[in-house]
Amino acid sequence: MTEAVILAAELFVRPWIFIRGVPAMKFLPPEGPPEVAFAGRSNVGKSSLINALVGQRGLARTSNTPGRTQELNYFVPDGYSGQADDLPPMALVDMPGYGYAKAPKAQVDAWTKLVFDYLKGRVTLKRVYLLIDARHGIKKNDLEVMDLLDKAAVSYQVVLTKSDKIKPPAVERLLTETQGLIRKRAAAFPEILATSSEKGIGLDALREAIAQAVAH
Repeated sequence: MTEAVILAAELFVRPWIFIRGVPAMKFLPPEGPPEVAFAGRSNVGKSSLINALVGQRGLARTSNTPGRTQELNYFVPDGYSGQADDLPPMALVDMPGYGYAKAPKAQVDAWTKLVFDYLKGRVTLKRVYLLIDARHGIKKNDLEVMDLLDKAAVSYQVVLTKSDKIKPPAVERLLTETQGLIRKRAAAFPEILATSSEKGIGLDALREAIAQAVAH
């Protein structure tokens, strides 16, 4: 068993708790433990994936209504005081979804600014997991976020969600196509993961990837 597998088990086996919703940059927690963030289009399944990773169905709030997550939502393992000498080993950040056209423009602009400011300015952010709905593939909004991440030199890894909703040959084709799209992107992690929160597909591989990102 590799060190990353052991660390992943230790990180995700314990209970996790919600500690803070951040509607603006001034409300961010002090920079301390390493953070990994989950980004993606509205309704891509960020909250469901976080719940599946930690094995807690109700940790991150899920909704069938696109645009439900309007803040940066922070989660940490339970049992830490938050003081400088007792910080959790890492934090998970559920980011507001982008690309939801039906929300009021001012609201969309506010969400977008919060997300982009966070991505560009958070020293403790180790990696962004960019979630792509396997049924739809990479869209224009996703490419724009990749451009931002490349420019800001923020490491990111593409994660396909809802991969159980398409047939295995289609998953393989999508993995190959997506690999081609990110091959020359400076900040993109080369490995793409296919997951399903509902079926548990790819979750161990994602936990190990997170553990490796946090450890470096």
